[in-house]
Amino acid sequence: MRRFRFDSVECDEDHPDFAGLLARAYRAKVRPLCLCREQAAPMYIADIGNQLVIKRMPLSGEGHDPACPSYEPPYELSGLGPLMGSAIQMDASLGSASLKLDFSLSKRAGSNRPGVPEPTGESVKAESRKLSLRALLHFLWHESGLTEWTAHWAGKRHWWQVYHHLLEAAGNMAVRGESLSERLLIPEPFRAEDKTAIEHRRAQKMAGLFQQGPKRLMLLVSEVKEFAEARDGRLVVVKHMPGFRLYLEDTAWKSVQRRFEAEFALWQSGENLHLMLIATIGSGKAGIVTIDEIALMCVSEQWLPIENAFEQKLVGRLTRLRLKSVKGLRFNLGRNRPLANAMLLETKPRPHALYIVPPSAGADFEEALKKMIEARPDLGAWVWRVVEGDMPPIPT
Repeated sequence: MRRFRFDSVECDEDHPDFAGLLARAYRAKVRPLCLCREQAAPMYIADIGNQLVIKRMPLSGEGHDPACPSYEPPYELSGLGPLMGSAIQMDASLGSASLKLDFSLSKRAGSNRPGVPEPTGESVKAESRKLSLRALLHFLWHESGLTEWTAHWAGKRHWWQVYHHLLEAAGNMAVRGESLSERLLIPEPFRAEDKTAIEHRRAQKMAGLFQQGPKRLMLLVSEVKEFAEARDGRLVVVKHMPGFRLYLEDTAWKSVQRRFEAEFALWQSGENLHLMLIATIGSGKAGIVTIDEIALMCVSEQWLPIENAFEQKLVGRLTRLRLKSVKGLRFNLGRNRPLANAMLLETKPRPHALYIVPPSAGADFEEALKKMIEARPDLGAWVWRVVEGDMPPIPT
């Protein structure tokens, strides 16, 4: 049971007037303090689908006790570590994160370059200190709490929750002083009886794409329904936006197939998997909405990110546990680099980092993994070397 301080009042979540305290603090813009440690951690109150919830401040998870639900795994065990302080800069007073992007949200006149992010870690290149398109999607997922899971939530995470948590997270992010939520389009959960109102809100959101002057781009995060054939390319159909089509040029479509071959293979392997899209979109000729740059991510039935069949198997095992798990994300990190594919935070006497060594791993991968494990003696290490056989038992 978590314990908080609201100004001078300390209470648990089972306090008889907890809902009232929460509502009054929300109206007064009071930050609750989480009392899981002697050094209390500031929190904030979010309205998620007309329900008030207390959430940790962006990137503040390491300030909580490992037994606290707001605790986050160490950033250096994922691709988030190298981006802290460079691509992602925290403003503690505002509780927001300022982001530096490795792609543009505007389009120069005469530029018709639809693109696909190049694979990271597969060529000799200085490590980017900005967020790639894929890294931004990972950061939204991370800050939305959509990497976390316990079996208690089975059957309780749907697009409605995903939509609201993504919007809430984006509201705490800024790009060049502008709230990311101003440029971000996420499809509302579609209801036929609200079709007219939903389409009106969407049109208002996208109005800036069609204004005269410098071409503005928006970000779209959505679930792919299909890539339908078009005369010269593909029409991207997304869920919860019936009748809405995005145009993707043929050259870019061929690049998407090559670059995201693993994601397509995973998506097609299971009926319960979701294929997520993040794209910069703009207005093309005749008012057609076109994709400028695109990245894809496969997620499980529980909306947990997976990048290959090995992670799919691990996530499948973790989702049946009542222990809380957190899925690790790559951000800009190349696939030839190790990361903690997942974390178990409630194992005793210490949390466990779970590592997968893929069949393609070489000596450099093993050496980097060894250094990661040795650097965190406070964490247990579970390692699955795929070439050695089936998955070892999960520490519980």
